[in-house]
Amino acid sequence: MDVESDITELRKNYKQDWRFRLALIGTGLALVVVVLGAFTRLADAGLGCPDWPGCYGHLLWPDNQSEIAAANAAFPDTPVETDKTWPEMVHRYFAGMLMLLVAGLTYLFWRRRGHRGFIQSHILLGLITLQAAFGMWTVTLKLWPQVVTLHLLGGMATLSVLWMLSERLRYRKRLIPAHEFTALQRLRPLAVAAVVVVGLQIALGGWTSSNYAALACPDFPKCHDQWWPAADFAEGFNIAQQIGPNYLGGAMENDARTAIHLTHRIGAIIVTLIVSLLAVLAWRAGSPRWGQGLLAVLALQVTLGIANVVMFLPLPIAVAHNAGAALLLLSLLTFCYRINTVQPAIKQYP
Repeated sequence: MDVESDITELRKNYKQDWRFRLALIGTGLALVVVVLGAFTRLADAGLGCPDWPGCYGHLLWPDNQSEIAAANAAFPDTPVETDKTWPEMVHRYFAGMLMLLVAGLTYLFWRRRGHRGFIQSHILLGLITLQAAFGMWTVTLKLWPQVVTLHLLGGMATLSVLWMLSERLRYRKRLIPAHEFTALQRLRPLAVAAVVVVGLQIALGGWTSSNYAALACPDFPKCHDQWWPAADFAEGFNIAQQIGPNYLGGAMENDARTAIHLTHRIGAIIVTLIVSLLAVLAWRAGSPRWGQGLLAVLALQVTLGIANVVMFLPLPIAVAHNAGAALLLLSLLTFCYRINTVQPAIKQYP
């Protein structure tokens, strides 16, 4: 077989590889879980079920008068709110489906230890197991902000690893002109920096949401009609705060929440500058589609962030902002992976 036939055969094999298809399904399911988690958190349904893994002792949730009365008697401090029980349990069941899928995927890779993706599949299993523990602690520790933030980051990490596993399994030899290859390789440090700052910004977003600081600054671009209002950064980022008894609605003073919100805005400016620079340089390096795509996702995310403030955090836009963060992270990870695996085309002479 010649080189072209080899490449065609590789593409055919990987397109038909059911491991790739399973990883891709897992990626879609992980994205659904992340969005459902955001919806549950933003709808204040994180404690919609006071027990775990069931809901008021039910496999689903109490949905008739007798079941609700029995649940209220068993949990007198947390009466049933039907608009909050179902989002929590739907999220749990989708997360459970994802855990089963990852466990199955890991087992299949374990049977072929030399197969690409073996290590990533086991990392996934560890992540999803830790995520289950964080899901339980979110309830038992009554929405402790540290746990809620780590739960969000774990969800993003699971989604990212699944997507990168899909990319690896979908491998195909990508050849680009030598001059374009050289230009793109120079962008590798900046691309990594962009991934890091977006990851930190997602962590800040989780801290902002879990401490109910999204509306600590109700105006834009100023905050309380000032460019730099009173803010308590020491208290806002005190990760050693005591546990409980309940963090629903937040437990910080206004100045502390203002500090968190301001930091998230500053982070958004840094992300915008770095990702914009990367997009422009990628465009100039001969990858205009990547440049346009990164700018489009970034613009969408910034717009959603501003809309959250000026429209006072409408639930659909707030959930979309979480999904936008995931999309921006995956776009940057894909760009990093592509420029690390692309190869220069060698010009052949007759």
